Amino acid sequence: MRALLARLKARTVELNYGREVIAGMARRHAQSAVEGELNVLDIGLGLGADLLNVAKSLEPRRTKLFGLESHPPYVEAARALGVDVRQADVERSAFPFETAFLDVVLANQMMEHAKEIFWIASEVSRVLKPGGLFIVGVPNLASLHSRIMLGLGMQPSPIDVLGPHVRGFTKPGFRRFIEADGYFRVVEVGGSNFYPFPKSLARPLARLLPGFAVSLFFCCQRTGKAGRFLDVLESRFFETPYYRGESSHKPPPAANQRP
Repeated sequence: MRALLARLKARTVELNYGREVIAGMARRHAQSAVEGELNVLDIGLGLGADLLNVAKSLEPRRTKLFGLESHPPYVEAARALGVDVRQADVERSAFPFETAFLDVVLANQMMEHAKEIFWIASEVSRVLKPGGLFIVGVPNLASLHSRIMLGLGMQPSPIDVLGPHVRGFTKPGFRRFIEADGYFRVVEVGGSNFYPFPKSLARPLARLLPGFAVSLFFCCQRTGKAGRFLDVLESRFFETPYYRGESSHKPPPAANQRP
């Protein structure tokens, strides 16, 4: 069964990254931002494909492109393209940007690899301007093929135990997380790819039924609520000891935010 699923997957796997979905979200929702150059960050930018696609989608608006990446070959390749690449442990370090500096933050196919998603979302909430966008792409734990696998008693592929993912996301699950306590609001949800169908059907099915698509995409807008997303942990008790930052850590001075 796994071998059959792998063969079906190979036909459309490039659609999992949803690059046209991400670029469309940026085009529709970032164009209303204040005039002037837009600062755009990609967390775990790889070779920079998502970042460059978004920059192109925002033309003729000027963009300044930033990346957070730790893999040296990717760092060198992105810098050669003119991206300002910075290195940081995104699960333990403050992002190397001033508060309310960025207009758009991308995180495509990286949140499922991270335990400290509260810290990541918190740093995004700090560095984004009010009204700025956090565009997230994740594998869908509730995709059609995952439901079939689970129904057959198999481990769903988005959170395979013998694999790199430590998180599983569904459409309502991620929305509940990111909208907790009002730091973000989801303004658009999309899907990409639809196993086991060919591209001619996978694209329209993912648009029509994103909750069953292989990958989910969320366009989240930073609200004017003061503070950082990490404060979500102060009003809840979880047995997992999530990282909350070093006691000596003080983020850069806050820019003006609407109350």
